Amino acid sequence: MNDIAFLDATAQAELVRTKQIKPIELAEAAIERIEKLNPRLNAVITPMYDEARKIANGALPEGPFTGVPFLLKDLGASYKGVRQASGSRFTRDWISPIDSELTRRQKAAGLIHCGKTNTPEFGLVPTTEPVAFGACKNPWDITRSTGGSSGGSAAAVASGMVPMAHANDGGGSIRIPASCCGLFGLKPTRARITQGPAIGDSMSGLTVEHAVTRTVRDSAALLDATLGSMPGDPYVAPKPARRYVEELGADPGSLRIAVTRVSPTGAPVHPDCVAAVDDAAKLLADLGHHVEEAAPNVTATEQIMQAFISIWASGNASGIDRWAAALGKTPTPEEFEPVTWLLYQQGKTITGGDYLTAVAALQGISRQVAAFYEKFDIWLTPTLGTPPPALGYIAGDPGDPMSGFARAGEFVPFTPLINATGQPAASIPLFWNSEGIPIGTHFIARYGDEATIFRLAAQLEEARPWANKRPPVSA
Repeated sequence: MNDIAFLDATAQAELVRTKQIKPIELAEAAIERIEKLNPRLNAVITPMYDEARKIANGALPEGPFTGVPFLLKDLGASYKGVRQASGSRFTRDWISPIDSELTRRQKAAGLIHCGKTNTPEFGLVPTTEPVAFGACKNPWDITRSTGGSSGGSAAAVASGMVPMAHANDGGGSIRIPASCCGLFGLKPTRARITQGPAIGDSMSGLTVEHAVTRTVRDSAALLDATLGSMPGDPYVAPKPARRYVEELGADPGSLRIAVTRVSPTGAPVHPDCVAAVDDAAKLLADLGHHVEEAAPNVTATEQIMQAFISIWASGNASGIDRWAAALGKTPTPEEFEPVTWLLYQQGKTITGGDYLTAVAALQGISRQVAAFYEKFDIWLTPTLGTPPPALGYIAGDPGDPMSGFARAGEFVPFTPLINATGQPAASIPLFWNSEGIPIGTHFIARYGDEATIFRLAAQLEEARPWANKRPPVSA
C-alpha cells in the first residue's frame, strides 16, 4: 500500500477499473496514512472517515477517478453536512447545508472525499498557520511553511496521504503551496470552473478553483471532469478546443518563451529562485523552444498593488459580514486574527467608487499584459520570491499585524498579478535547492490557453520527472 500511495490518481483509478483493488481498500489505506502522518504535518483538520467508508462500500459512479481518495480544502467548495470553518474561530462550527457544484462534479468523477484540509483564516495570507487549527508543516522540512492558502492540501499530496487534493487561488494559493511542496499546481483561467451556487464571482474574478496534483495528467483529467459554468454564472471562460487529457503528449512545437528574473513589484528575488528559472530556461532551450529575456511593460505597479489590496480588503469585509448574517453573530476582534480584523476594518471604509476604481486599475493592467502575448506564448518567472520561509515568519510582529503582509509581499511578488489578469498559470517542480527544498517555476499562458501549459508541462515532466521524489515526512 505504501507503493500505491505514490501512484498518481490516474494509476490508482486504473487499479480499481481493472479490479486489482477495491475502492474501500484505497480509502482505508488513505485513512491509515492520514492518521500516521497528520500528527507531524497537521494537514487535515476535519476527518470524513465514516463518510468515505460509506461511499467506498457503495455504488460509485463511473468516472475518470472512480474509487480514488481525495481531500477537500476547507475554504471555497462546500460539502453538505460537513463543517466548513474556513480557517477561522468565528466560523469553525459552521456546517455546510449544500454541496457546491464543484464538489458535486468531484463526486461524479468517482472521487471519495476523506477529509478537509488546513487553510489560513479565510485564505488571506500565503502561509497555512491559522490560530484556529495550528500550523501546517512542510513535509520537506517541518520547520518551514507549506505556503498558502492551499497549504494543507499540498502537504497532504506531497506526503502521500492522497494523490491529489482540492485547492483554490486568489493571489497564488494553488501555485504557492505547489512550489513549496514540490507539486504541479495549475491555476486555471478565470471562470474555468464555476464557484456556484453560493458564489457568482469572488472579488471581481480574482479567485479560481482547481487542485494540487502529483502529475500533469491528473491535473488535466480532473479539470476535464470539473470545468464549466452553471446557470446564473456572471461570465464563462472560453471553451477549450478539446479535452485537456488529449493535449498530453501532443507536440507543443517551438514555443516563444519570455523569461523574467526580476519581480514586477521590485521585491528582491532569492538566488535559489533565480537559479530555478535559469535551470528551466536552459531545459526549454534544449527542448527546442525559443527563449529570450523579456517582460510585459507593466506600469504603475504601486497603484496596482494598492488596487489589489483594496479589492482583497473589501472581499474580506463582505465575506465576514455574510458569514455573520448566516451565523446570526456579530463580528468582534477577539474571534479573528489581527491581520484579518485589520483588513476587515479597512474593507469597511472602502466606498463603492473606490472599489470600482480598483477594479478598473486591474483591468487596465490586464490589457498591458495581454498585449505582451502578441509576441510570446509563455511567460516564465519564479513562482516565489524566496524558498519556503520558516513557520512564523509571515505571522507578523506583535502590535503590527501588517508587518506580516509586507513579508508576504516579498515572498509572493509574482503570482497575484496573474489573478488580476485572469490568465492560466502553473507552478512546475523542476528544481530542488542544495538543502533539498523544492523551488517551483511559474509558467503563464495567454488567457484561456491551458492547453499550451498542459502540452509544455507534459513535455517537461517527461524530460525531468518529479513524481517519484519523496519528502522526508511521507508514507
